[in-house]
Amino acid sequence: MRVAVALPLLAGASLIATQQLGAQVFPGHDTDAPVDYAADRIELQDKQNRVVLTGNVDIKQTDLRLRAARTVVNFTNADELKLQRITASGGVTVTRGNEVATGDTAIYDFNKRIITMIGNASLKRDSDTLRGGRFVIDLKSGVSSASGGRVSGTFSVPKQN
Repeated sequence: MRVAVALPLLAGASLIATQQLGAQVFPGHDTDAPVDYAADRIELQDKQNRVVLTGNVDIKQTDLRLRAARTVVNFTNADELKLQRITASGGVTVTRGNEVATGDTAIYDFNKRIITMIGNASLKRDSDTLRGGRFVIDLKSGVSSASGGRVSGTFSVPKQN
C-alpha cells in the first residue's frame, strides 16, 4: 500500500510543478525530491484503482505545496502502476515562493498531459494576477488559455529609474 500511495502523490507534486502560469511558473523544480503528505484521512480503494485523501490535504515537495479539502488519485494497476488523473477539490491552493494558484478544483489528465483549473481560478505572482472561471494548460503544446466568463487580471509595469 505504501507504494500505491507514494507514487501517485509524487506524480501529484509533479503536476503542481507544471500546472501554473502555462507550465513555466516553477522552472527548475526537482520532481525527483521526496514528497511529504498529510491528510485527516487516506484511503486506498484498490478495486476502484484510486487513492482518496480527505480533510486538510497538504502535499509538499521541496518548496512546492498543494493544499485542498480532498484529493483523488486515479491509476491503472495492470503490469505496473500508472497514473491516469489527479483531482484536487475544495479550496485548492498551490504555492511556491511568491507564486500562488487557487481554484475550486484542479484536474490533471496524465494521458492527454492537460491540466484544468475550474471555478474561481486565479494565478498570482508578486502583484501580477489573472482571474477566470477556467484555466486549461496543455503541457505538450505549451499553450495555455483562460475562459469561463470574463477573464481579468492586473500586471505591474516596471518602474523606470
